[in-house]
Amino acid sequence: MTGDTGRRRGLDETTVLLAAGLADLAVSTLGSALGTVWAALHRSDAAELAADAERDLLARGRLVMDRYAAAPPAHLEILAQHALARRAGDDA
Repeated sequence: MTGDTGRRRGLDETTVLLAAGLADLAVSTLGSALGTVWAALHRSDAAELAADAERDLLARGRLVMDRYAAAPPAHLEILAQHALARRAGDDA
């Protein structure tokens, strides 16, 4: 019975230590991220940085929507549209 109690106490201690380690990691990561954001906000080119970030997010959004929203048009359909556009341009 003494062995079971020792094992249980060891497991409880291990669980507590793992939870404390994870909490410390989360706090230090969050602190580092907040420090980075704080430094970025105090840059002289913060407006340009924000505009670049917005353009990047818009481009990523377009890529995601293009990838998952709709099936791409048929290749031959695209070629036919280009041929029609070229003919219309030659006639003008």
